Amino acid sequence: MKEVSEWSQQDVSRWLCEEGMQEYCDALRGADGTCLLRLTATDFHTPPLALVSSDGGRQLLERLETLRIAGHIAATAAAHKNGHLPNGHANGHLLNGAPTPTPPRLNGIRHEMVHIPIPNMATSTAAVAHNASSFSLRTHFPSEWRKTGVAFLYAVVCFVTTTVVISVVHERVPAKEQTPPLPDKFFDLFDRVEWAFSICEINGMLLVGLWIVQWTLLKYRSIIGRRFFFIVGTLYLYRCVTMYITTLPVPGMHFKCSPKLMGNWEAQMRRIMKLIAGGGLSITGSHNMCGDYLYSGHTVMLTLTYLFIKEYSPKRLWWYQWMCWTLSAVGIFCILLAHDHYTVDVVVAYFITTRLFWWYHTLANQQSLKETSQSNPFSRVWWYRLFQYFEENVNGIVPRNYQLPFSWRQSQWNRNVHYSKLEVH
Repeated sequence: MKEVSEWSQQDVSRWLCEEGMQEYCDALRGADGTCLLRLTATDFHTPPLALVSSDGGRQLLERLETLRIAGHIAATAAAHKNGHLPNGHANGHLLNGAPTPTPPRLNGIRHEMVHIPIPNMATSTAAVAHNASSFSLRTHFPSEWRKTGVAFLYAVVCFVTTTVVISVVHERVPAKEQTPPLPDKFFDLFDRVEWAFSICEINGMLLVGLWIVQWTLLKYRSIIGRRFFFIVGTLYLYRCVTMYITTLPVPGMHFKCSPKLMGNWEAQMRRIMKLIAGGGLSITGSHNMCGDYLYSGHTVMLTLTYLFIKEYSPKRLWWYQWMCWTLSAVGIFCILLAHDHYTVDVVVAYFITTRLFWWYHTLANQQSLKETSQSNPFSRVWWYRLFQYFEENVNGIVPRNYQLPFSWRQSQWNRNVHYSKLEVH
């Protein structure tokens, strides 16, 4: 095998592609093997590496350490094979072939040198190479699409449950003539703008569309997808609880709620199916029920899609992140400007969404927090077992690597890249 220090710039690019770290190819375009081995964590804090690295270079530095170990083992094996054993003995003789001198006696006690047996280098090299290979495999992030499917089904069940609860709560909402809207400070400061809620839903659809496109281009889309499905499903499950136990009156006299069905389950099922088909959006004409106020589902989607877009997009696309933040912030403001939710609905939705997102990713990024123990309070959360099921084989922070979603397009994209297998001899 060619030593890493002798690699050319083309060898470095080829190795990066083989290891699935194509995002570094441009930043390290002029680097040869010697420059590659000299990389340290400090280099990833400044451009150009800081612009493409999502984990501070941790994954690349781990692979480089594996290369250094493999190179050291190969060099040691070659030295032993040629009989060059530094500071050692072979078969009771010194390196120059002279016999080992008899150790002197000190105070009548003979002090002998301790001979440490040297293991067979071929076996040792193979064992360490196997360990290095296993280490490399452990740093990978397995797809496990079956788990992603489970998370998707979980989200679907939570969405359907939310729709059913909305229909049930609608029957309990007091008439606005009997129970007027509650006082709200934001409503005192800003008059209602009728078209504002349409802007909110348009922004929400744009963010969801952008996230879907970004998700399909992610290399580890299966892992990130099940994180999204689990978090959004849990948020809507929490929403079922809050809006069922506390039914608030309508926020404004402009609301035109559909008539109550008074136990007509067949009509309620048709209304539920209509709400599901319309995506729960007022702009589609599918949502004309009242009572689903605490907390705001629109705020959940506007906030969560932005958080995922920001978390899994490269730092160099700061303008894209700011654009999505603007869409999210304007959409949330328009919810209040339309007087379609109380301010507390939006505040609670934002708080729960951001905390659940941050808690989940903190657990996912810290290997020690994935183990149940008395010192880990997070392990007492009701969804912790489900979290362990989804994240048990994910080691470390998921890189923000991108690739085309279809294999034939990937082959066209990489048609000029030649791969070679690195072996330890």
